[in-house]
Amino acid sequence: MNELIKTFKQKDGSVAVDGRDLHDFLEVETPYRIWIQRMIEYGFTENVDFAGFEQKSTKPQGGRPQVNHALTLDMAKELSMIQRTDRGKQARQYFIAMEKQAKQIVLPQTPEEKITLLLQNANEGNKKINQIDNRVKDLEHNKPLTPGEYNYISHAVGGAVNTYVQTHHLILTGKQRGKLYKDINGGIKQIARIQTRAQLREKDFENVDRYIRNWVPSTATILIIKQLSEPVASNEG
Repeated sequence: MNELIKTFKQKDGSVAVDGRDLHDFLEVETPYRIWIQRMIEYGFTENVDFAGFEQKSTKPQGGRPQVNHALTLDMAKELSMIQRTDRGKQARQYFIAMEKQAKQIVLPQTPEEKITLLLQNANEGNKKINQIDNRVKDLEHNKPLTPGEYNYISHAVGGAVNTYVQTHHLILTGKQRGKLYKDINGGIKQIARIQTRAQLREKDFENVDRYIRNWVPSTATILIIKQLSEPVASNEG
């Protein structure tokens, strides 16, 4: 089989995939060191699914050694599937073909052995598919909002505040209006369990949008705004 992606044998005889070569083949735009750390966070374990090592820099001018990783075939297949690209599909099929070539297949002899083998393969396949699906869903749900979605939330917040002010025929100072923004943004942070609005994730979008549409300021905020409208008592007299 022609080598599509660089692999090498480890001391225990298992086949490992070159992390940087896989990254290049998948045509990932994110720099390798950032991309691989994000991928590792999807549930892979060091010295089980991968091992890091240093190698000479590939830059013509040389430089500091660069970090690379030896990935198991299973991890390489999952990373390929997560990319959801034609390149990812091609890489995954390549790794599956490598596994078939490397394994020494013992054919079952009796009907019972055939049934047992079929059930085992089905269970293992279902487990792997479920694991990959869960990781892909987790990846999608934890994606930051797109610029368009973030702008939508920002405009929705401003619209909700303006609607409240107009509906109640209020004439507010900048400080009073700021209290309304603080109220609505505070609710958003509580719902999404974040510190700043910039931390919003894809999974939070619908709940936050629903909250904004139904938002009314708290009683405390309304009283504070009213207090800011009251004239300060004079000490003269």
